[in-house]
Amino acid sequence: MHVVVIGGGPVGLASAHGLLASGAEVTVLEAGPRSRPQGSGLSLFGNGVAALESLGLGAALSRLTGDASPTLGGIRTPRGDWLARTPDAALQTMRVIHREALHAMLLAGLPSGTVRFEAPAELLSAPDGQVRLDDGEQVHADLVIIADGIRSRSRKHVTCDPGSRYAGYGAWRGVTHTEMASVIPSETWGAGRRFGLVPLTDGRVYWFAVSSSDPARDGDQRPEVLELFAGWHEPIAEVVQATDAEAVSWLPIEELARPLPSFSQGRAVLLGDAAHAMTPNLGQGANQGFEDAATLCTVLRQTSDLPRALARYDMLRRPRTRDVARQSRLLGRVGQLSNPVLVRARDTVMKATPDSVARRQFRQFETLARLTP
Repeated sequence: MHVVVIGGGPVGLASAHGLLASGAEVTVLEAGPRSRPQGSGLSLFGNGVAALESLGLGAALSRLTGDASPTLGGIRTPRGDWLARTPDAALQTMRVIHREALHAMLLAGLPSGTVRFEAPAELLSAPDGQVRLDDGEQVHADLVIIADGIRSRSRKHVTCDPGSRYAGYGAWRGVTHTEMASVIPSETWGAGRRFGLVPLTDGRVYWFAVSSSDPARDGDQRPEVLELFAGWHEPIAEVVQATDAEAVSWLPIEELARPLPSFSQGRAVLLGDAAHAMTPNLGQGANQGFEDAATLCTVLRQTSDLPRALARYDMLRRPRTRDVARQSRLLGRVGQLSNPVLVRARDTVMKATPDSVARRQFRQFETLARLTP
């Protein structure tokens, strides 16, 4: 089987690993250059780790992240008090990685020539598996995997494309240039603002600052972040100050405007953000993309009947990703509450919620096994 993957991000590259292990011939077409700045961290939860292991990437991931996992985490108030704790089971399976390191790992494990960089491409015909590159070259594939992100050019050739929707808030992201000791992984929730701290395995800290207001400054964004979160608990200010100006960026938070009616048509199938771009509030965007790749590779191994395999993939993945996207959207709305009365009520409910409730919520992300037939 010849497979063409449109999009050389983590999900596209992970799917290439799984397909190559199954004996397929794989070509990845990536629009960008080989080296792309990716200055943020990525949390891999139990389901994402299990998916990567299913794709044959467990050993490489362990070499990159080690076996260490956070021992404490949760949601805090701006004063530093705990509103909710992350369940121990979720922390034990969680791995945190820098996106550049993950991308390098995925590239390093592929045979030379598998990925063609600076090769923007678009699906031309789903029934025929025909792909056209921007330079006019056309490629035929037995299967076309579309993993080119929320602004996918090929999605409209597979299903009705709803476009993207702004969630109503944006986020600054950065990674410190120095190692920082004893930083606890956490989110801090205020009124219309949130701040996240995620220690990386190399000692640096990935952070994100969420606000319902758009950035007011050009250039160096750090002064605005420090002003918005002035007086919040340490080490928030210290972490921002330990980040180079060029390592801080702001992005609007977006998601698909509506769930797609189908993830596949003919010889083409959608994976990752191209299929179900969601808000990052649950940290499940990439994890769900890796689940896509693992599930697709599993169903393809189980049958040589491509229409049957893609129908099975669609049946498994659409309900799962629709529910996760909905939960993430709702969590974002709760996290971004700005009315003081509603914020106090939110915090009171969170403090009073038993740990068993949080454990049940995380349990749905702890394993991949039940997602594959």
